Amino acid sequence: MAEIDATPVEHENSAQALKTLVTRSDAAGLMQLAGHLLLLAATTALIAVAHHSFWLWPAMFAHGVVLVFLFAPLHETIHRTAFAARWLNDAVAFVFGTILVLPREYFRAFHFAHHRHTQDPARDPELASPRPATRRQWLLYVSGLPYWYWQLRGLVTRALGQVPEAFYGNDDQRRKVVAESRLTLGVYGAILTLSLVMTSDIALRYWALPVLLGQPMLRLYLLAEHWGCPFPPAPMLQRSRTTYTNGFVRFLAWNMPYHAEHHANPAVPFHALPQANALLAGEIGTTSPGYVAASRWIIERLT
Repeated sequence: MAEIDATPVEHENSAQALKTLVTRSDAAGLMQLAGHLLLLAATTALIAVAHHSFWLWPAMFAHGVVLVFLFAPLHETIHRTAFAARWLNDAVAFVFGTILVLPREYFRAFHFAHHRHTQDPARDPELASPRPATRRQWLLYVSGLPYWYWQLRGLVTRALGQVPEAFYGNDDQRRKVVAESRLTLGVYGAILTLSLVMTSDIALRYWALPVLLGQPMLRLYLLAEHWGCPFPPAPMLQRSRTTYTNGFVRFLAWNMPYHAEHHANPAVPFHALPQANALLAGEIGTTSPGYVAASRWIIERLT
């Protein structure tokens, strides 16, 4: 499937200025990826050092947060804006999609539909499962347990050839999704088999348990992107929240806290989003001074 078209912004000058920011860069993408992987190597070392001590669980949590935020480069690569080279985008997306139980081809179809129909209750697939409206629902959502249930169930269902969702563009895309789901399950089966044969808990300590522990941090981050934002026909820049957070979070999330800017023109790569914010700041409808503030604002409005 081709990349989605940029969503028109409200003022012609802004739209024209954004077009100057769409140049993709292998160098910028590889530098960002190297930084993320170095951080991942550091948290891997923490787990190795903390083995058989109380500090193992905090180390696995830290490792899990860095692991689940591979969602950020996965997101960027399914847009094919992380790198200039298409093959590099697709290769990285496949690896990270497998790690996060969010296969590349499925996620691309799902996410592009989200961009086309942002905050449209009838057509945005992110709203197919209602966002939390009560504090009990919020706790369940933040736990990450519904995510793992639906992703694993969906993976098995798609591997069985069942792809009824309306957001798939054509039968060829459906075939790719089915094939990828079967390949992904094959990878998981191979890892499980190897772990049992070698009586090794490496996959458990460095992958399965950490992503379970770290997933709540990603859920809080993702909930802030659109919860409480206006529905259509509000302009696109009002249907997503930009969160002004610290440099570490911006690094870990590949600048995606500039989320309204991303929705205004998805062709703008992650490294140009700060410049997009400078152009569009006066037009953004929903902002937050940080993720603690955004979460507090959301919780106060739950029943």
